[in-house]
This record gives sequence, C-alpha cells and structure tokens, in this order.
Amino acid sequence: VQLQASGGGLVQAGGSLRLSCSASLRTFSRSAMGWFRQAPGKEREFVGGIRWDGSRVDVVDSVKGRFTISRDNAKNTVYLQMNSLKPEDTAVYYCAASRLGYTTSPAGDYAYWGQGTLVTVSS
Repeated sequence: VQLQASGGGLVQAGGSLRLSCSASLRTFSRSAMGWFRQAPGKEREFVGGIRWDGSRVDVVDSVKGRFTISRDNAKNTVYLQMNSLKPEDTAVYYCAASRLGYTTSPAGDYAYWGQGTLVTVSS
C-alpha cells in the first residue's frame, strides 16, 4: 500500500495551494481519508477528513472556511484545497487512509500514511 502526497511548496500569505494524495489501496473507495499536519516543533494534528463516499467533510476550526477536502474514488485520489493561507499553516502535510468509512480525528484510526509534503507560507 502506498499513499503519495504532492502539491506542497512555498506560497505567500493569502495564497492558495491544492494538495493531492493518490493511493494504491484496494479499499480506498470504502475508506475515509484524512489530512494531518505537523509544524516545526509541534505535534502532528488532524486537519480534516472526508467520508468514504465524499458526502461529508469535516475540518478543524482553525482552517474552517479556508480549507476543503474532496475525493475522486475513480482515481483513488483525495485533495486538500487550501485558500487564504496563513504563516501558521506552515507544516508538513500528511494524507492518511482510515480503518473506518467515516471521519475521525485520532491518528490511531488511520492505517496507512503518505510520506508528507511541505507547505511553507511566507508572511
């Protein structure tokens, strides 16, 4: 099983980025997908997730209204659209495939992880 995250980079505050995560996972279309991030010197935190069928998206309050998640089950790919980026969004972003079909926040609920992609937001 492999999850490959891409799309990170350097962006100015107020800008946008779209992260993609492709998964070689047979159960992708039945698994909730999550995005996490880890800023320098901080613990990894849950950013948001999307239900197996895409019918529900949950994001944390700090990114609500700025970030959204979507998925294309035909392509085994999940996306994190990030708008109005702030310097505090700087982190390594990870995608993860859940053991469940609905979104949860605990990292332990996620069985497979991507390698991470770095997002740097300059002020």
